[in-house]
Amino acid sequence: MDYNALSRDILSAAGGNDNIESFTHCMTRLRLNVADPDAVDVDRIKQLDGVLGVVPGPQVQIVVGPGHADRLDQAFAAVSNAAHVSYDEDNEEEPDAVASLLGGGDRVRDVATETRAKVKARQNTGVHAVFRHIGNIFIPIIPGFVAGGIIASIANFWKLADPTIVKNPWFLAFAALGAIVTGALNFIVGHNTAKEFGGTPVLGFIAGGVPYMTALAGIAAVKGADGSITTAAQPLVLPLFGQLSPGLGGVIGVMVTAWAFTMIEKQLRKVIPASFELFVIPALTVMLGAVAAVIIIMPLSALLMQGLTWLLVDFGLKQGGVIGGFLMSSLFLPMVMLGVHQGLTPLHAQLIADHGYTELLPILAMAGGGQDGMAIAVWLKTKSKKLRTIIKSALPLGLLGIGEPLIYGVSLPLIYPFITACLGAGFGGAFIAWGMQQGGSFGAQSLGLSGLFMTGVITPGHWFWYLGGLGIAIVMGFVLTYFFGFKEKMVERLG
Repeated sequence: MDYNALSRDILSAAGGNDNIESFTHCMTRLRLNVADPDAVDVDRIKQLDGVLGVVPGPQVQIVVGPGHADRLDQAFAAVSNAAHVSYDEDNEEEPDAVASLLGGGDRVRDVATETRAKVKARQNTGVHAVFRHIGNIFIPIIPGFVAGGIIASIANFWKLADPTIVKNPWFLAFAALGAIVTGALNFIVGHNTAKEFGGTPVLGFIAGGVPYMTALAGIAAVKGADGSITTAAQPLVLPLFGQLSPGLGGVIGVMVTAWAFTMIEKQLRKVIPASFELFVIPALTVMLGAVAAVIIIMPLSALLMQGLTWLLVDFGLKQGGVIGGFLMSSLFLPMVMLGVHQGLTPLHAQLIADHGYTELLPILAMAGGGQDGMAIAVWLKTKSKKLRTIIKSALPLGLLGIGEPLIYGVSLPLIYPFITACLGAGFGGAFIAWGMQQGGSFGAQSLGLSGLFMTGVITPGHWFWYLGGLGIAIVMGFVLTYFFGFKEKMVERLG
């Protein structure tokens, strides 16, 4: 796709620079905020090579698909004089999203966006705000996780094909690329946390290193060749929490530490004269923040991380087995509806950093399989042309791990298919949990991938369990929906 040429054509068809006030982009669309919507030649834009659909209005949304939207945005910035603004997903307005993906076919009312907006409107508590912040911290890291996970998978396949390759220094360098993000995760999370809360990013970077300082472990005694013993430096010990160690509290500790740094920095800016700001505020922020991290944040964060790990991994999976797997898979989408699923992201990241994979993510990913099976059942049973059109567009995305169109456009508005899809997902999760009991623990080596795409980042040698679980989730989502979850009268709920 020639993004520069497409940008010039879009600019011309949209009324030129004088008609465009600002622009931005999301994952799939270039979004133009125009002064006069009537001056935009929508039909002309629809005919341009690479354009999948157009949503007209005060904000003209030009659908080009994942990956293309970001590149088109960069090219458009080079040809347009309009202001480039950041995209705010929480203020998202996407009328007729499904119809636009169809290339502007039949005007289908945007059930997905309307439902999504209703769900988000209920997610307005302080707890939801915390989870949104967590999402904003980790979402920018996902491309790095995906890159690292894919590289690690390639290296694992390579080792299976040729075990002697591990002696090759070039292979070792290649495999090491896959570990860069997890190795630097604490620094990246600290940086993003400070940025999210309005602090200085480099101070957040430093905050990310505080919980991982090797000095916290002290220095072990060393016996010399002559029998002399070097004096050891004892590790830090707190009266209530006991001995400290590097990494205590994991990424949760890093996030809270970076947040504390930001709050301290903001308070200092209120009392420190501007002429001393550069010399005083950074140093005081680091020193005061480090004290708070070592004495309070790290021990408490460690208790929270240990509690979550015990509840979900040790108790939920290892002791709960198939029942735990069923419950986790079945309840994941309701967690999404409540807006609390982002709270699991730090745990996934920590599990990947600790032992290379997260056991939880493949089980939770079964929720998408249940939705896929549900969609197939509804598509076969319904007589509604509109509903079949929505499913036809959304199902391929669902199989690849992009489930929002099916959730918000089909199952959730219909209500009962949402329930049967969740239950169908539970059977897939139970199968994977059983596989972990039979063949040892395994998981996803990366965040950000789901559906069929997740197969490539599953721990080597365990792909069968993941694909088997996904197949079972699809089949059971289909069976439960076909026989118990859908009746034609439910289509009336789509309006």
